[in-house]
Amino acid sequence: MNGVSAELAGDAELAGGWGELMRPRYLVPTITLCLGVALFAFNEFFISTALPTAVEELGGATLLSWAFTLYLVFAIIGGLVAANLKQRFGARNTLLAAATVFIVGTVLATFATDMTQVLAGRLLQGAGEGIVAALCYALIPELFPSRLVPKVFGAEAIVWAVAAFSGPLVAGGLTEHFSWRAAFFVSIPAAAIFIILVLAIVPRGVSGSRQASSIPFARLIAAGAGILMISLSGIAGGSLPMTALLIGAAAVLTTVVYLDRRSPNPVLPRAAFSVREALGTGLWVILLMPLAQAAGSVFLVYSLQHLWHLGPTAAGALSAVMAISWSLTAIGVASLRSLALRNRVMLAGPVLLTVGLAAVLMAIATGSLWLVLPGQAMIGAGFGVSWGTLSQLMMDVSSETERDRTSAMLPTLQSAGYAIGAAVFGLVANVMGFDEAASTDTMRHVMLVVFAAGFLVAAIAVFFGMRTARLAAKAS
Repeated sequence: MNGVSAELAGDAELAGGWGELMRPRYLVPTITLCLGVALFAFNEFFISTALPTAVEELGGATLLSWAFTLYLVFAIIGGLVAANLKQRFGARNTLLAAATVFIVGTVLATFATDMTQVLAGRLLQGAGEGIVAALCYALIPELFPSRLVPKVFGAEAIVWAVAAFSGPLVAGGLTEHFSWRAAFFVSIPAAAIFIILVLAIVPRGVSGSRQASSIPFARLIAAGAGILMISLSGIAGGSLPMTALLIGAAAVLTTVVYLDRRSPNPVLPRAAFSVREALGTGLWVILLMPLAQAAGSVFLVYSLQHLWHLGPTAAGALSAVMAISWSLTAIGVASLRSLALRNRVMLAGPVLLTVGLAAVLMAIATGSLWLVLPGQAMIGAGFGVSWGTLSQLMMDVSSETERDRTSAMLPTLQSAGYAIGAAVFGLVANVMGFDEAASTDTMRHVMLVVFAAGFLVAAIAVFFGMRTARLAAKAS
């Protein structure tokens, strides 16, 4: 099935070298897709660093969380509709339009005179970047042979690592020495370069072998409402409203998946979240791994500062170990020439994530700060080992007619996993008594429960990862 047997059964097809990715034929496409990912990665760090200063100047502190919520909701909606737009208008036209929407949103936010204009800009940024990120994944199998796909994911991992390190530094420097508007503005020339590269490498024409279906607006609006409810639960006052919003979101999103699976015009791949097919179980892994890691992304720096009294720099450095490990491991796995070996190594990803979270959990329980470093390294290695290979496998097990929907869903599902995880662990923390005035003992107890919950989610991902490998082997 679409090359699965070649990947799982032997080493007949070998991965290409990094030098091949740098040849003229593939260099510009590589730069283009990495720049599309960079728009998402750097914009996230730039805005999160500069936005508090913008609020001080413009006012509207109560709207601060909405700047992130609206961006996330519309980025996910954009990702869900990206495959349909690609089929209807072609990848080239869709990318150009989405990048233009992103630029318009960035200009609006950069020159805003109040927070409502910032919110409108963030909404447009999210919609545009959600489509761009999704199509940058969908174009990988079209622009590169399968032997080079791991290298592309490795290159994108490097982009994320650079963004994680330099993004806050650059944005902080621009905000401190010039203005928060300068930190917002730098995304505009990057997006303009991206448009030029799209014009150079993406061919004209509509992708797809059949007539484009209509856009299912009702299901997209419902999905957006579900994600919005998840995001709002994080800022709802009290455990009861948070619980109600999360239960409501679960009901809405489950209904959307149910209706979409039975629709003649689906947004999701037919086998999405099925436990009987490799595509369905693999998508569960892609959702659950970032969901589990959200425990650390939300609470690790806070824990380091309040349980061990580290300064912001030291806490941030320990947090960044995860991104470094992810990138270095992804590069190492992408360098493996055997496709079958990469698929076997992929199984270690959820396991490493689980062990890493267990190490952080033990650090909190015993007060052993040194355990955080190997824990973060293992968490990052878990993503680096599995993410690129699993993403490629999801593309391979998809039919030709559904490959666009599957590819576009990968970054969208990753964002949804982090959003759901942040909301769920926020609820857990609040129920357990999380508060800025809580004692050290109470804070330690809360963090133990939060990271234990993340550990359990990661353990479930291990099960789905093993099942994905078995189902893919049977399908071959």
